[in-house]
Amino acid sequence: MGLLLASGALVVRYRRDAFSAALAAACLDLLPQIQLTQLNLPTELFTRPAWEYQLLGLLLKQQQIGREHIAPIVRDCVVEVLFDMMQAGQINYQKSEQALPLQLLALEWEQVFTPAQKLWQAWQSSNLTSLLPNYAPLVKQPEALQQQTSPAVYRQLTAVLDGKRSLRELAVLMKRQAAEVAVSLLPYFQSKIVELVQLPDLPLPHAATAQPATPPTSATPATSTAAKSLLIACIDDSPLVCQTMDQMLSNAGYQVLTIQDPLRAISTLLTRKPDLIFLDLVMPNLNGYEISSRLRKIAAFRDTPIVILSGNAIDRAQAQAAGVSDYLEKPVQTEKLLQMIGKHISVGS
Repeated sequence: MGLLLASGALVVRYRRDAFSAALAAACLDLLPQIQLTQLNLPTELFTRPAWEYQLLGLLLKQQQIGREHIAPIVRDCVVEVLFDMMQAGQINYQKSEQALPLQLLALEWEQVFTPAQKLWQAWQSSNLTSLLPNYAPLVKQPEALQQQTSPAVYRQLTAVLDGKRSLRELAVLMKRQAAEVAVSLLPYFQSKIVELVQLPDLPLPHAATAQPATPPTSATPATSTAAKSLLIACIDDSPLVCQTMDQMLSNAGYQVLTIQDPLRAISTLLTRKPDLIFLDLVMPNLNGYEISSRLRKIAAFRDTPIVILSGNAIDRAQAQAAGVSDYLEKPVQTEKLLQMIGKHISVGS
């Protein structure tokens, strides 16, 4: 039996964040060149039924994506929704008679039901049946967590488990399965150190763009039009850190370059020549000091501000010898991040 995309769009209405998570994954892995917030999308698009589905049709029409990109997005979306239906056991639904304006593709039932069933079976076998993947983990007992973990792990967990990202979102950022993320956190769930909290539905994209821009202040110096001409690079082997930095900097109006492989960092930087570089201190193969030292030997980067990112104290003598301009403590806070940029580069320069 064929499952038309119209049916997929219908179940997407059941839980909009399922589609958004799949779309976010596609933007990270399949479509890194597309920035949805920078596309000139019609405002009325987001008032239409199943707008996410129609957005894919519009991107296809504008040749921003190809049909080969649409299939995995839709398949992952439907698989997630079927998984949720299996976990719910009993659901209420309302059938819509309103036809969608276009059909992008058709999916066979086995293409979506079989992987959803396997995911649910894995969820059950890992004793995760009481955990909802659309809920967000939040540290409820930071003192107990600090006693059970090292300082580095404690800082990382408290930064990530902030109640703002669902298990599925964390899995997308970490490029892991949601079940793997949940299993790694299971001891903390069982001890009540970490709890899952419900997230509100995602806001419509046009709601954010309709809000008036906040005038720049001394604490947020980079929200002017001039900031759009500045390119900020972030080199960090953590996908989550890169995604977080990308979001904060993009929201401030900057162009962003994220690099996760330190071995390819210098060649990529030479191609793009950013105005400022944020550089993680602890990475495999090459640490931040080594990369900074190598960059300073290249004429193009002798005067480029290089800011070390670290959750621990840095060796100031070693940092100075490597040509480091400054350092910023992890987890990075938006206000301090923008202050650091304003300290080292002028938006109007």
